[in-house]
Amino acid sequence: MNVSNPPKLFLRFFRWYCRPKLVDHIEGDLIEVYQQRLKKLGKRKADTKFIIDVILLFRPSIIKPIEGYQNLNNYSMFRSYFKIGWRNLLRNKGYSLINIGGLALGMAVATLIGLWMYDEISFDTNHTNYEQIAQVRIRSTDPNTGITRGGEAVQFPMGASLKSNYPEYFKHILMAFWVGDHVLSINDKKLLRTGEFIEAGAPDMLSLKMLRGTYAGLNDTHAIILSKSTADAFFGNEDPINKSLKIDNRMDVTITGVYEDLPQNARFGEVQFFSPWDLWVLSNDWVKRCENNWGNSSFNIYVQLQPNTSMETAAAGIKDFWFKNGPKELQEDVKKYKPELLLYPMSQWHLYSEFKDGLPAGGRITFVWLFGIVGVFVLLLACINFMNLSTARSEKRAREVGVRKAIGSVKLQLVQQFVSESFLVVLLAFVLSLTMVSLSLSLFNELAEKKLMLPFSQPIFWLISFAFILLTGLLSSLYPAFYLSSFQPVKVLKGALRLGRLASMPRKVLVVIQFTVSIVLIIGTMVVYRQIQFARDRPIGYNREGLISVPMNDPNYSGKYDVIKNELLNTGVVSEMALSSSPITNVWNNVGGFTWDGKDPELASDFSVTNVTYDFGNLVNWQMIMGRDFSRSFKSDSAAIIINETAANYLGLKNPVGEFIKANNGKNSWQIIGVIKDLIMTSPYSSEKRAFFFLDFKYDAVSQIHVKIKPTASAHEALPKIEAVFKKIVPSASFDYKFVDQEYAKKFGQEERIGKLASLFAILAIFISCLGLFGLASFVAEQRTKEIGIRKVMGASVLNLWKMLSKDFVLLVTISVLISIPAACYFMNNWLEKYEYRTEMAWWIFAVAGLGALLITLSTVSYQSIKAALANPVNSLRSE
Repeated sequence: MNVSNPPKLFLRFFRWYCRPKLVDHIEGDLIEVYQQRLKKLGKRKADTKFIIDVILLFRPSIIKPIEGYQNLNNYSMFRSYFKIGWRNLLRNKGYSLINIGGLALGMAVATLIGLWMYDEISFDTNHTNYEQIAQVRIRSTDPNTGITRGGEAVQFPMGASLKSNYPEYFKHILMAFWVGDHVLSINDKKLLRTGEFIEAGAPDMLSLKMLRGTYAGLNDTHAIILSKSTADAFFGNEDPINKSLKIDNRMDVTITGVYEDLPQNARFGEVQFFSPWDLWVLSNDWVKRCENNWGNSSFNIYVQLQPNTSMETAAAGIKDFWFKNGPKELQEDVKKYKPELLLYPMSQWHLYSEFKDGLPAGGRITFVWLFGIVGVFVLLLACINFMNLSTARSEKRAREVGVRKAIGSVKLQLVQQFVSESFLVVLLAFVLSLTMVSLSLSLFNELAEKKLMLPFSQPIFWLISFAFILLTGLLSSLYPAFYLSSFQPVKVLKGALRLGRLASMPRKVLVVIQFTVSIVLIIGTMVVYRQIQFARDRPIGYNREGLISVPMNDPNYSGKYDVIKNELLNTGVVSEMALSSSPITNVWNNVGGFTWDGKDPELASDFSVTNVTYDFGNLVNWQMIMGRDFSRSFKSDSAAIIINETAANYLGLKNPVGEFIKANNGKNSWQIIGVIKDLIMTSPYSSEKRAFFFLDFKYDAVSQIHVKIKPTASAHEALPKIEAVFKKIVPSASFDYKFVDQEYAKKFGQEERIGKLASLFAILAIFISCLGLFGLASFVAEQRTKEIGIRKVMGASVLNLWKMLSKDFVLLVTISVLISIPAACYFMNNWLEKYEYRTEMAWWIFAVAGLGALLITLSTVSYQSIKAALANPVNSLRSE
């Protein structure tokens, strides 16, 4: 029978530090408890608890004394150390305030960053099957350009094919549509909620916590399961099960379950209801038509692995799907483009959301690492302040060290004393830092768009806090402790202690490190904001001012578009109305299979497609490069198409106007009547997609109503009149509008949040550095009081004394500037590389950061320098 043993490394560690007479007794208890936990909890948890026990046993009463050293009363000794430390804090209130305040600020920043990082890395971990869930993606290579791209949009028939051909890999294969906003209504009560239409296995796959109903809640086609908050909004404390709802006033559903709201840090965290995929198919004719259509990529597929199946095995199994199970009519294209199916694990959805060559290649994980490093450095800056001020004031403690050594103290006792004093400062700083975090957390949450909180009730928080205090205490105390305890008592008591010029070298190095980190943060912040502004200033090809969009979430809109338009124009506050199949700030459809005269057979044939109505061009004021806009004067425009500039270049036609775009083996064709400047409808940081705009004169495919408010009318004046028109003509619809300029601004959200956080941390880093510099400057001024007095008596001016006291610090910051510029240039260039549309790193950014650091340094140092220079020399020389 195999007996599992506890972790050997920690067992050896325990045997090493434990007093010999206690080892057998305690080790026996540890092993006995470990075996009991092993049976109840399993090896992993038993090992974890054993490690925690070994760490918690590391305390003075159990640790064996160092050989040759006998401590008769540990408690009295440490009480004496803390008492001396407390008295020193009270005696030197100014330095104590700088030490504790600076360290607390550094610890508060590190704590906030730690909470932010934990929220990021724990994304989606609320799902029990987190490590077995993935999304199916397609990756292919354009044979003409050699560029490999990927996408998450897949074809309808792929779901059925995966289910029939790969059941050994997957427990669930679920078709789904895109998460979107829908209007839920009961009689006259209407609420706009975000929902997902997905196959019936979703509650089980996502391990939803069902408060009412079961995982079978989506088995019925006309079912819906609601989040608790949505159920409460409709029914309060009533039982909502079997109550009826309408979705978008056209889908009748019955509530079959209520689940606990998902946390914010989850992909489906915004989803407030789930409804069956079959209902979405049944309610949308265009989706029905896609059931056997391999040319329309408009859907999603999520999968959950079978037990004991690895992600790598399943991914390798479906990789060649197109070659083995793809439709025969597409095999020629398959050979050209070499498409592959990929599994995109849930564990990567949030942190690895950027792609290169169709594969996950980074994303928010970059910022997690970046801010983690920033947190470490900010804490390091605070620790450097502590070390600098402790060693700088060494002469004040030199006689104390000499006396203690003379009456028998060994170096270890002195080290223990100074480390104890440091831990007292760290403990006070930690308590203050928790207060700072508690007071600033709401503001930080608003800035970072999070819902973070201090988990006081969780033991793991206190365990991490203990490790945090221990690490910070050791980091900030060991060097000063060994430095101070190394003084020779004979020299100290004779007054012959001379530290020399090299004694201050470590402090100078630490100051250089402090300001190097701070300047890099300043440069980084400036580059982030410059990149955001660069993308904001990019020509977008249309005018978004005064535009609002209203989703057509009610079937009663049908046949009333012209009436709505006329009524809106009669209000006097609207200049135009038009419709489209996608929002102006997004593209929902990507369609392949197009051909044209002279097309290279190897060239990809997919384009983003938007259906628009007459006057759409006038509404957005798109810019014609050649040709004309859609017009009611030309009946033939029902078979016309307008393309963007990128598409025109891609087609390779000298004069595309008048040429034809064909599909379905020539059965359908559209004549190009115009070419427009690219409309930036997707990411402002990427090159725009090649796009086709079709005229939807029958209003078959449109889903968005766009209204242009007159420049002479304010939104406050116009919106009530616009709403009144919608309520009059389509009273059953919910009037949920969005400003196009606000929707476009959201595209900069992530970068803006990163910029704001970087700015905050840069300011705090500079402040902490200046705090330490202020303390050092005051000490230097105090140390050189007599020298300053003699120089004043000999005729030195205030300016000369200011220069003398400031030049060393200015030199150190100048060195920091020279080091930080190439470092910042390297890191920020790498960051900018991920954007196709990016700014350049201008020279003035480095100049402003460097000069700013120097000015801040002079401002910080000058107060103490001028104060010392203006002091009466009589006061400093009267003891001579």
